[in-house]
Amino acid sequence: MQTFLMIVLLVVSIFLIVSVLMQSSNSDGLSGSIAGGAEQLFGKKRSTPIEEFMRKATVVAAVLFIVLSLALVTLFT
Repeated sequence: MQTFLMIVLLVVSIFLIVSVLMQSSNSDGLSGSIAGGAEQLFGKKRSTPIEEFMRKATVVAAVLFIVLSLALVTLFT
């Protein structure tokens, strides 16, 4: 059981890393925060369906990572 949970945790960890790296950046750096901060705050910036999917997949992977980590700690220590 422990080996199975560790393998699932490894797969979820790799998916979480990939999903975070695949997301687009939200900021333009320091110049974007000075010049275009109000535009991002009040403007209607629509995200593409792929960006929404990656955001949701990242949240699911993060929750699975936390749950699996806590399960491994509580069950096998």
